[in-house]
Amino acid sequence: MIEQTTTFSPDWISTPGDTILDLLEERGWKQTEFAERIGFSPKHVSQLINGKSAITEDAAIRLERVLGSSARFWMNRESQYREARAREAELKALEKDVEWLKEIPVAHMVKCQWMRKCKSKAEQVAEALKFFGVASVEAWRSKYAEPLAAFRASEKFDKQPGAVASWLRQGERQASDIRTVPFDKAKFKAVLEELRALTNETDPNVFVPALVEACALGGVAVVFEPAPTGCPVSGATKWIASDKALLVLSLRHKTNDHLWFSFFHEAGHLLLHGKKMLFVEGNGLDNEQEDEANQFAANILIPKQYEERLMMLDHTAAATRAFAEELGIAPGIVIGRMQKEDLLPWGTKLNSLKARYQWQ
Repeated sequence: MIEQTTTFSPDWISTPGDTILDLLEERGWKQTEFAERIGFSPKHVSQLINGKSAITEDAAIRLERVLGSSARFWMNRESQYREARAREAELKALEKDVEWLKEIPVAHMVKCQWMRKCKSKAEQVAEALKFFGVASVEAWRSKYAEPLAAFRASEKFDKQPGAVASWLRQGERQASDIRTVPFDKAKFKAVLEELRALTNETDPNVFVPALVEACALGGVAVVFEPAPTGCPVSGATKWIASDKALLVLSLRHKTNDHLWFSFFHEAGHLLLHGKKMLFVEGNGLDNEQEDEANQFAANILIPKQYEERLMMLDHTAAATRAFAEELGIAPGIVIGRMQKEDLLPWGTKLNSLKARYQWQ
């Protein structure tokens, strides 16, 4: 878990020469005497002290002999100083990119502990780039923003590529901690058939880990991650390696019919469509691949041979439960399918058969 407190980052930079001066003062030596002892010219000693000359391996060994502390200590002191100088220069350069922070949901990312809150905007830019795993805003645009340029989601919501990119990146980060076997199409399809029964479990604390574990055995890392404002999505899929896929769900939908249909829809993309494709799902998507994924989800939950019986099903709780039990799925999924087919109104009293989730 990422800590919310800011790390210690002093506004001043101490050169290794400051340590040398402190030790000279302890010994009562002037720089000229120190130069004689260490075998350097007074000019070179002055440059060491003011940071204009780096401590080399040879200098570190001489400092060990003359002032004590190990050569490794002096090399580390030099390395830390040069790193601090480089970071100082980097933060100054990143000041030109602070406007980029308006494109990503910083407050949500900090609140959800995706990244820490920093003292300055330039430091926050650096922290956000680290979150995305890129070295510059230009690299971020190439890796994340441009692939999402054609993203279509619900027209009812404001879509912000930076918010979608942040959510997808967090999915990638979470997936990196999920160990999966190499993706196997037949094995993953078999896993999906077994997962139909899991729709009957109403507690996310039970079915989420079971779902994640089962899909990992098919080569798919499943992640549940709440989406920020500006990311009106239900789910997404992408290949994060040639043999490992990411399937991330946003927790946007609160009932079991929506959640499980979204899951099987995303699974359909992995089984039916290419590994180079990125699918980010909202409402109102309308193309051939989306239709294929929709049909896949519909058929795996309620196989085609049961469609005629679904059309003739009595609109009662008892008939719905009996039909769902025969199929081995949750009754709420039957209700959702009937509503999708315009067999039931969305405001039906049978909505009480749907399980509603409380996400933490």
